[in-house]
Amino acid sequence: MKLKSLKLKNYRNCENIEMDFCDFKNLIIGKNAQGKTNILESIYFLSNLKSVRTSNNLDLIKFEKEKAEINVVLEKNNTNVEMDFSYNDEKKKTFAINKVKSNQKDFKQVLKTVLFSSEDLLLLRGTPEDRRKWLDRAISQIYPLYDDRLSKYEKIRIQKNNLLKNEKLDKSLLDVYNEQLAIAGSNVIYLRKKYLSEIEKIAQKKHSKISEEEKLKMIYSSTFELGETIEEILDNYKKSMEENYSEEIRRLQTLIGPHRDDIIFFINEKESTKFASQGQQRTIVLSLKMAEIDIIKEKIGTSPVLLLDDVLAELDDLRQNYLLNSINKETQTIITSVDTLFFNDEFLKDVKIFKINNGKIE
Repeated sequence: MKLKSLKLKNYRNCENIEMDFCDFKNLIIGKNAQGKTNILESIYFLSNLKSVRTSNNLDLIKFEKEKAEINVVLEKNNTNVEMDFSYNDEKKKTFAINKVKSNQKDFKQVLKTVLFSSEDLLLLRGTPEDRRKWLDRAISQIYPLYDDRLSKYEKIRIQKNNLLKNEKLDKSLLDVYNEQLAIAGSNVIYLRKKYLSEIEKIAQKKHSKISEEEKLKMIYSSTFELGETIEEILDNYKKSMEENYSEEIRRLQTLIGPHRDDIIFFINEKESTKFASQGQQRTIVLSLKMAEIDIIKEKIGTSPVLLLDDVLAELDDLRQNYLLNSINKETQTIITSVDTLFFNDEFLKDVKIFKINNGKIE
């Protein structure tokens, strides 16, 4: 999978940008706040229809403009595909594939990306919500139905919470919500566990190449004892809800379910958030991101586009070299940096370089 071109119109500070990418390594150079991250964000957005920087899509529209537009042409399975997305100040979205109107679900499945930014390096030090978001976004790239299941779960959970806050609690309706929530939540947890098990095997190999004496392990931490099969998860889910029935009524909120879960990382059986150094934690995140590329390639048969957003400045020489040496011609890479100083002459030989200033490509 290779991006051929990108056009942005009134996307954040990028009023009118056109870029033609090479198939291998692309480097966008510019000072901070010039638009480098906006370019990568727009590409990532097409593959997820979510921004990692805002939950309000109105923020994507350039100040005092009515509409933001993104257009890309990519090569996928030896065929060119054109994608068009627009979002206006009335919150209307439009999607098109090869100039034919598309729905959101089909549109999201065209382009696959892995975004690695400096913020990702704080994943282990962040909140459980941060780690859940990373996991959910990674899963949605390879399991198209996952977003629907997660959305269904969240919708029922909100309805249940509203019911719990009602002065006249309808317990029969609460039982209905609990049944629906257990089924929806079990599906979410099962896919999360399945993905985590798959990516752990790949990430362990990546991790051992950097830290030979360290063993990486990942545990899905839930609000109840899970079990292995989806049937076991569902049974244990229902039992836990029964045990917490009165407590949820007292506290007016849903206490059991995937919205409260976490992912715990271990190095040599020690919890990394408590005992690992900053370098060790960054090695884990680096291994995860490289594993994401492999798992997408394994599942869909083609490499995703790798987006590296100012991440090299945050890595030491060992991890910089591992990351740059991991880039191969199968994976198109688009990198942002303030300068070329982080790259040696050998790496820069076959790089296409863009310079950006105040939202314009020079």
